[in-house]
Amino acid sequence: MKIGKEEFRTFRGYDLDARQKKTLTPSMEDYLEMVYRLSEKNGFTRVNDLARALNVKPPSVTSMIQRLHERQLIRYEKYGVIILTEAGEKISRFLLKRHHMLEKFFQAIGVSRGLLKNVERIEHNLTPEATQCLYLLVEYIEKNPAWFKPFQEYCRKNLE
Repeated sequence: MKIGKEEFRTFRGYDLDARQKKTLTPSMEDYLEMVYRLSEKNGFTRVNDLARALNVKPPSVTSMIQRLHERQLIRYEKYGVIILTEAGEKISRFLLKRHHMLEKFFQAIGVSRGLLKNVERIEHNLTPEATQCLYLLVEYIEKNPAWFKPFQEYCRKNLE
């Protein structure tokens, strides 16, 4: 069935398209984003630090790090440090920027409980176009707070 110009699919059907294009999985994105966060100070991180930050076991980190190494997104040697490659750093900066933008968006529309949970659930499922439109919306809201204030007041009244 078509809706507009697009063919309707289930959520998994869209996900299959992404896997066939060899895009990053949501877990890969989470690992890259966290490696970037942890590396900001020293330029590197370690398996145990990453495991603690993501609340996973070190063997899980090692497995994912090997996959990211195969894609040339990180440099890693067994028992050594984890360093983002230039390509990995570029992707990681984008992922962190997207994450922060979604936090701002959810805060602007009045989400106060489960903010991180909502960001994590949606950030991996946006198309590039939807991401860009949300960036523009958040930027517009920040530059024009008076424009958005009536919506925020409406939410406060109706979400109680």
